[in-house]
Amino acid sequence: MRGLLKWFTDRWPVYPLRDLLLKEEIPGGASFAYTIGSSVLMIFTLQIVTGIFQLFYYVPTVDHAYNSVSYLRTEVPFGWLIHNMHYWGAQAMVFLVVLHVMRVYVWGAYKKTPLTWFIGIALILITMAMSLTGAPLIWDQTGYWAGEVSSSVAGEVPVVGGIQKIILLGGETMGQMALSRFFAFHIWVLAPLLALLIGAHMAAFRTSGVGGPWAEDKRRHTGPFWPDQAFKDVLIGSAVFFCMITLSVFFPVAFSGSADTLNTSYIPKPEWNFLFLYQGLKYFKGPLEPIGAAAIPTVFIILLLAVPIIDRYPERNPLRRPVAMACLVLYMGVLAVLTIIGYLSPGLAQMPAAAPGPSVRSSSQTREGTVKAGSQTQLSPGAKEGEELFRSQGCIGCHKVRGRGGSAGPELSGDTLKDKSRQWLIDQIMNPASHFPKTIMPPFKGLSNEQLNDLVSFLTGLTQGSPAAVTPQHDVQKGAQGTGNTSGSAGKKGLRDAPSGVEGPPSEEKAPEKTTGKAAFIIGSAENGANLFKDECVSCHGPEGKGGVPNPGSDDGTVPPLNPIDRKLYDKDPKVFVANIDRIIQHGSVPEGPHPVLHMPDWGDSRSLTQQKIANLEAYILKLNGVDRAQLVHPGMEPRSFYLLVVIVYALVMLLLAGLWSKRSKQTG
Repeated sequence: MRGLLKWFTDRWPVYPLRDLLLKEEIPGGASFAYTIGSSVLMIFTLQIVTGIFQLFYYVPTVDHAYNSVSYLRTEVPFGWLIHNMHYWGAQAMVFLVVLHVMRVYVWGAYKKTPLTWFIGIALILITMAMSLTGAPLIWDQTGYWAGEVSSSVAGEVPVVGGIQKIILLGGETMGQMALSRFFAFHIWVLAPLLALLIGAHMAAFRTSGVGGPWAEDKRRHTGPFWPDQAFKDVLIGSAVFFCMITLSVFFPVAFSGSADTLNTSYIPKPEWNFLFLYQGLKYFKGPLEPIGAAAIPTVFIILLLAVPIIDRYPERNPLRRPVAMACLVLYMGVLAVLTIIGYLSPGLAQMPAAAPGPSVRSSSQTREGTVKAGSQTQLSPGAKEGEELFRSQGCIGCHKVRGRGGSAGPELSGDTLKDKSRQWLIDQIMNPASHFPKTIMPPFKGLSNEQLNDLVSFLTGLTQGSPAAVTPQHDVQKGAQGTGNTSGSAGKKGLRDAPSGVEGPPSEEKAPEKTTGKAAFIIGSAENGANLFKDECVSCHGPEGKGGVPNPGSDDGTVPPLNPIDRKLYDKDPKVFVANIDRIIQHGSVPEGPHPVLHMPDWGDSRSLTQQKIANLEAYILKLNGVDRAQLVHPGMEPRSFYLLVVIVYALVMLLLAGLWSKRSKQTG
């Protein structure tokens, strides 16, 4: 072994590298104040390790990103720990880097090592960029909109804003290209750059030396880095690591559901560390937006970089630098207040879509209806075809016609399109950004010229007195069957005229193919599902699904409750449970009885709800029955049992460190 070690050390500078890292005299001796920087290094190492493990399972595509991460979190042993540690590590790194820079500012250490200060500011910016590009990678509802808002802010920068947004998204909207760009920036650009800056930061302060305490008499005394400072670094670093595990066990990252661009009830906001910028933008509207998006953040960064240049006074004691301390309080106070207000305030409204395009059709709509032409005005054959296109392409999911339809876009009947020419409508459908640069509507380029003209004929007819109305699909079916109108029991809101309960297996007439939909394979958000349940289901299933709503003509006489649900549908296994109810929600069902007034609509087949919304609703129904949709299938070790083991190991490590330090104190004392 000695020969092997000699062979290696003759060819690699092991001992010089050891001396460079460990043999250092610290002005003022070891201090816990210096442990913040070492904690940042520890967190960065944790991020690299957990990030690599996640790459073994992560699929960077819009169709599979969310499900691949969900699989890691629920079915890979200790995958829940890997993902949660990476998430909380990212939050901790932003916090610790900012705290480290604040400590350097308060101690006035930048006066001695300005280069280290400049590199530290660069570390803050790259760390923030890592947070920005990492959030959308899961492609869940939270990450998607965080990326959407952040990229929109980047696009508001004068001159270079458009280029920045295209570089970041690969186009004008969030999609596969954007996900690929975020992935490339996060893994292959920013992570290596951050590692390089951390190395440069360490080399800079090792070359220039540590600033030490602000008192001259204390700086005259020095202490060794090893083992004095190293002990304190390990002590605090292990405490930070223990906190990360605690957060991962007791505060795991919530499942917010796969990204659903048609969920207009979701309030988009960026990550917490960008809330100050997000809130600040609200005070600069219209032509003043570039000031909030670019000018003020640029001034903030320039002020940070200029600190060593502006403040050349040699005094470092914070009590004797009232102006510098007042600037720090003002600077951080503004950021903190804006962050808190941004967190508590309502989000910016999502931009309305002018008309949904092919990609909207493929994603399902919030509400699906059938456009029925009135008897007062006969539509031309082309307009009738356009009417069918308006329904089949899902336009009714975003736009109201005569008060019926979705709410994501403006109502198209009345005077809305009165002054719009046919060419304007064609341009709007083919390239909506030409009229509304911030619209979320994708280009509707899947239509042939004939279909496009038919759709425009129908739209122009809406302004010529055509009494078109939108009638929900299931209401049309019930009218044909003579079951009557249920608007009295279900309210005035579109599809809510029909029940949304789970009465039993779908009938053969209603759904000949009793297959599960895509929603059954998506882990939805129970929180979002609860809001959806209040909007769509509570009128028939009662508050919290406890039932009691009359259903004349059915054998039971009432709509069956969901809390508790029929034992035939219940199962402890969330996969089995969700498959049982998904078939009913997708295809609908008719309760047994001679003439039941209320029956379950086919939310999936009619595209009345998106698959993601159905997944959220299913997660909530499972929660009502005490089953977690995100239940760990193969945890490796149950989180709380794992935490107990960690507590025992941590306590033993602390006792060992205390013993070693006590022994050293006796030897040096």
